[in-house]
Formats: sequence, structure tokens, C-alpha cells
Amino acid sequence: MSSTGQYSAFADVAIFEAVRTPWVDLGGALSQVSPIDLGIKVGREVLARAGVDPVAVDSVLAGSMAQASFDAYLLPRHIGLYSGVAQSVPALGVQRICATGFELLRQAAEQLRDNVQLALCVASESMSRNPIAAYTHRDGFRLGGEVQFKDFLWEALYDPAPGLDMIATADNLARRYGLSREAVDRYACDSHQRALQAQCAGAWAEEVVTVDNQVFELEGYQPRGITLARRAGAVSEDSHPRPTDLAALARLRAVHADGVQTAGNSCAVVDGAAAALVGRASACTRPALAHLLASAVVGVAPEFMGIGPAPAIRLLLQRSGLSLGDIGRFEINEAQAAQVLAVAQELELDSARLNVQGGSLALGHPLAATGLRLVMTLARQLRQNNLRYGIAAACVGGGQGMALLIENPAYRA
Repeated sequence: MSSTGQYSAFADVAIFEAVRTPWVDLGGALSQVSPIDLGIKVGREVLARAGVDPVAVDSVLAGSMAQASFDAYLLPRHIGLYSGVAQSVPALGVQRICATGFELLRQAAEQLRDNVQLALCVASESMSRNPIAAYTHRDGFRLGGEVQFKDFLWEALYDPAPGLDMIATADNLARRYGLSREAVDRYACDSHQRALQAQCAGAWAEEVVTVDNQVFELEGYQPRGITLARRAGAVSEDSHPRPTDLAALARLRAVHADGVQTAGNSCAVVDGAAAALVGRASACTRPALAHLLASAVVGVAPEFMGIGPAPAIRLLLQRSGLSLGDIGRFEINEAQAAQVLAVAQELELDSARLNVQGGSLALGHPLAATGLRLVMTLARQLRQNNLRYGIAAACVGGGQGMALLIENPAYRA
């Protein structure tokens, strides 16, 4: 498999702090909240956690996939302004689908090569507010003509180049790598159980911030805020992890008749936002969460898009001079169980270092925000277990893969 692509190495780049909201199921407590307001929430929280005055921020980078509010164009700018960043500081929208969270960190690191000292990175996704959309009716409706409104959330999973949805691309990998339905369900079951155990043990307590009804004031401008869905109380933990077993997963019908992927062994659909503060490691006044060492992004065949993390990780290792054995933990996004298993088989990864707290099959995958979640979860695992290096990676719809290499600043040999 080719390992060509784009590689970047970084020096003196640190993730000072990173937080996220709980990931909440489609139609749940966050379902009526604009992704902008979720982004403001985590933007404010990460600055407060880091003990950084918002006016010290030089750059705002923000990402969200679906236009889930009528003011979606303003998402990066409003997140910056309402997070307290100076009005003179510009904001940029970033998009690399499922790797958007990684791309935010990569671009922040690139900006640090210039005059930027501190960048606020925010990713926010409301899957619940994905619209029912029409793209061909600007000039009205013809008498007796077809009126075509479609579910954006569902249709966005389809890639017209190979003529396949994302589930079918995972089924392709299952066939290529000889993955049975039982093997795929067993991996999903393990992911669900690992996540539930991690949640019960408080593994994500440091990174998750409680979300409640709240107003965001900005002097001279209209207030914004969060209003949770009716009857919902404050949300303080991920809603999707739940007990399951292999028998329950086996009863679910495959999405495609000749495939292995089901609703139970594919990622959960959730709402959520995440934020990270990126600056120079040499400027840290307290221990950083992680050092960002390198990034790699590659292209792969769209019909096998889920294999993308494998060549991205290979490129990352080849150019950084490290081996698989040097990496203490891998966090690879679980878009579909067959997809992760194919990557693990391709790289010969052992399960003891891969997604040890479960993954998106159990937690959910709010597209733009997942990359930041993977990195902050990985960073805290490295710190807790005194491991030096970790890699976070994800496949990307359309046929890409991206991976980041981070280092534990507190590692002791």
C-alpha cells in the first residue's frame, strides 16, 4: 500500500488544554442547540481551564460539517467573538470531514511558524439539526413536476463517485480482508463494553464539561445562548454508552443484504463540540496536555475509504523515524467496525493498544468534533500510563486518511 501524501513535522507546538461537551444521541438534550453555541461553550471552557485570557488568542480556527443553522457561515467568527477573543483577531473555517478536528490542530501548528502565538481550535457538530434540503427549487416548482426534498444527514453519507454509501465502503473492506459478521460484531461488542467500563471509571471526567441552559453575552451585540431540549436537565456525560452483548448485536439486520455492517456495529449519531488551545511549548506556564509532533494526510480509493488511517499512519511513522512498537496507544476513529478491523489487520496492530476505552461505535461520531476528542482522550491516556508517544487517526469520506503524532510532555523513562 502506498504511503505517499502530505507530511508535516512540528517543533515547539503544544496542546495546552482540550475539553468537549458530552456526546449526546440524535434528538437528545442538545438537539435544539446551534453548533455555534455549542462551540462557544467549549471555547470559553478551554480558555478558562487553561487559565488564559481570551485576548491573548491570536487566531481562531473552527469547523463544522453540516450547515445546521441559518447563520452557519458565521460559525468561526461568532465562536471567537463570544468566547471573548479580541475583535481584531481573524477567524477561519476549516473542513476535512471526519478529520476536521485533526486539520484544526495541523493548521494551528502551521500558523505558529509565523506570527501566531496562541490559537483557539473549536469543532462543533449538530447532527440533529442537519436540514431537510432542496437544491433545485430556487426558481419555484413546475406544475406537476417533481418536488425533491431530501434528508441531508442521510444523503451526505453517499459518495456518487463510486456510487456507494459509507456503509458499503466498509462492507467492501470486510470482503477484502475476510472479515465475518461475527468478527465485526465481536469488535463492536468489545468497543461498547470498553466504553461503558471507562465511563463508569470516570475516564472522560477531565475532558467533559457539563452543558446547561446558558446565555452568552457580548457587549454591544445580541446575546446568544444554549437552551436544552424540552424537559432535559444539565448534561454531564455521554449518553450513548450502554450495556450490550454479542447476541443482541447478532440480531440486527445488515444495512446491505450482502454486507456485515449494521446499526449496532457502525458509529452512533450524536451531537457535540470540542475545543483545544494550541501554542508554543516553550511558552507554557503550566504542564501542557500534549506536544504535537507531526501530521500525515493521504488519499485512498473512495470505495475503500475506511482504510485511510493505515497509509496515513505508515507515512507518519516512516517520516518521523518511529516504529509501531514505539507507539503506546492508538486512537483510530470507529466509523464502522469492519473499517477499524481492516486498518488493524493491515498494520498488524494489537488490541491492547487500540481504542482501549472504546470508540465511536459506543460514544458516537459528531463529524467535525471527533478528531479533537480522539487527541484529548489519547493525550490523557499517555499521561495516566506514563507512555511517550500516541497516534490518533481517522478515515475520511471521499477517500482520505489522516493521522497525528503526539508526545506526552510528562513522560519519564
